[in-house]
Amino acid sequence: MNILILGSGGREHTIAWKLNQSQKLSKLFVAPGNAGTASIAKNIPIGVNDFEGIKNIILSEGINMVVVGPEDPLVNGVHDFFLSDDLLKNVPVIGPEKAAATLEGSKEFAKEFMFKHNIPTAKYESFTSNDLEKGYSFLETLDAPYVLKADGLAAGKGVLILNDLEEAKRELKAMLVDAKFGNASATVVIEEFLDGIELSCFVLTDGENYKILPTAKDYKRIGEGDTGLNTGGMGAISPVPFADDVLMDKIEQRIVKPTVNGLKKDNLPYKGFIFIGLIMVNNEPLVIEYNVRMGDPETEVVLPRIKNDLVEVFDAVANQTLDTIDLDIDERTAVTVMTVSGGYPEAYEKGKQITGHDDIDSSIVFHAGTQFKDSKVVTSGGRVIAITSYGDNFKEALKVSYQNITKLHFDRMNYRKDIGFDL
Repeated sequence: MNILILGSGGREHTIAWKLNQSQKLSKLFVAPGNAGTASIAKNIPIGVNDFEGIKNIILSEGINMVVVGPEDPLVNGVHDFFLSDDLLKNVPVIGPEKAAATLEGSKEFAKEFMFKHNIPTAKYESFTSNDLEKGYSFLETLDAPYVLKADGLAAGKGVLILNDLEEAKRELKAMLVDAKFGNASATVVIEEFLDGIELSCFVLTDGENYKILPTAKDYKRIGEGDTGLNTGGMGAISPVPFADDVLMDKIEQRIVKPTVNGLKKDNLPYKGFIFIGLIMVNNEPLVIEYNVRMGDPETEVVLPRIKNDLVEVFDAVANQTLDTIDLDIDERTAVTVMTVSGGYPEAYEKGKQITGHDDIDSSIVFHAGTQFKDSKVVTSGGRVIAITSYGDNFKEALKVSYQNITKLHFDRMNYRKDIGFDL
């Protein structure tokens, strides 16, 4: 089978690494890919939203399946593009259709979906620039801290948590009136703050059946002790130590089943990953958000724990036979630590030469923001390389990742030294 992966980050390198282990894989392509995917697949220099360019690759390379990594092309309707084209409609796409992808494309839509299907979540209201004064009034009914969420996609940076009421009002105005996050904040969802510990639940569904994948916990803030600005993710751990059988049963019965059934009831065709961001409040799970793809860097710890042939699993998703697959999960803990460019998540420089990545052993190196330039591997993004390791527990696995990070070098390299501190 010839497979094309759309995307260029750590998630896509991990998917490529996993698919590459399959005997059923003939050729693997990644568009646009990075320096890591280049070593195990053929990179195609086209963007994830260049649907016509993607079509040309499908036809010229005889692609049999497309796996969509990031949310953007899903929200923009790449799956629908395939279904509406006579030459592409029989090529399976792993990723939901556009209407279902609105679960991530619109925070307001997601909240309405949760309330409609009795899925536990925080209370909320949504506002536009015409409702600014109503937004101020709603903020006054809440206790600090105040949670403001840009309704649309804002590259993981559209959520603000603020302790001061006046600052919350200023930021609401900046989002709605001054377009702080562009069109993404034309509507803003204001939520009650939930105090608890977070975890991520990943579900793979073929639209009828589903499998719950290993849990993970990621660390979003740039600074030690979860301080500073939000990032795309600084590290992750799988499994989550406190996610016991009792909790997982609650999550399945109260959240996973109503989500998959709700998608069917609302006629939202879905073949792909559902990322459910959860928070534990008084030992009860509530949904913070949905994503319509795997998380990054959670992918770097979840997929390495799945022993199954991923081509077989994706084929079952395409054919709606996921119920015939039994997941085989590695009992070991996997952790990943993300190295990032100096200055990230604010301004940072690209093009810094990376060395030492070939010297790392007993860990897996997943490239994120990297590319080849003048036969050297250089930085091309904020999050650069993730180092994933196994262990009997997360502390043991982390020790291996941190030891290997000392072999990796690029100018102003930064990483968090306290992943798992709250466990």
